[in-house]
Amino acid sequence: QVQLVESGGGLVQAGGSLRLSCAASGRISTNGIMGWFRRAPGKEREFVAALTWGGGDPWYDDSVVKDRFIIARNVAENTAYLQMNRLEPEDTAVYYCAVRVRYDGTNIARGDYYDYWGRGTQVTVSS
Repeated sequence: QVQLVESGGGLVQAGGSLRLSCAASGRISTNGIMGWFRRAPGKEREFVAALTWGGGDPWYDDSVVKDRFIIARNVAENTAYLQMNRLEPEDTAVYYCAVRVRYDGTNIARGDYYDYWGRGTQVTVSS
């Protein structure tokens, strides 16, 4: 069982930065996947980024991230991060982290692939 708690959201002006955190309770194996998703008002949930807990190259949705976001993790603290730079009003959304217990090489951008979800943290970007 893994519980996830997001934090770090807030109100920021366009062009600003935020760092989101996702604190996990419960063990995440090195084969596990930690992902970030977001849901903007009136829109479907969309994939942002993911990484394997054991290390390796992360994945990004380039149409969302546009080289502005960085996903990282601190295994010792059981915490993942999403550094978001050059924020735009279109980034306004609730951001969720999610864990897939065992990565099997399938589509990590699908929300239904993940086993556990946090409750989300609101990010609002003003113009």
